[in-house]
Amino acid sequence: MLTKALLAFLLGGVLCVIVQIIIDKTTLMPPRILVFAVILGVLLEAIGVYEPIKSIFGCGISVPLLGFGAVLAKGVREAVLSEGALGILGGGLAAGAAGISAALLCAFLAAVFFRSRPKRM
Repeated sequence: MLTKALLAFLLGGVLCVIVQIIIDKTTLMPPRILVFAVILGVLLEAIGVYEPIKSIFGCGISVPLLGFGAVLAKGVREAVLSEGALGILGGGLAAGAAGISAALLCAFLAAVFFRSRPKRM
């Protein structure tokens, strides 16, 4: 039987291959494809299949943008249950705050330690 790490690696690789094929074979711009991945994560969480997939593949599905979409959907669901309709506005951000903060910190550190240069033609 395959270990969980190998399953995570395989699913993550398959997701990357699928997205790369979509980038190469369609006229869709990469940001639209990435937004589609987040929305797909939201949909998987909404219909209840994200958690069973995550229990099998672990980080193979939770680290890519699918996982971010699922975190947003789960946060909104929990906030709506506890706060009512107002939870729609802040639930996703509250649930994804750690990931968003880490991304902002990494972007800040990259801006501090590296300097962009114009491309030479």
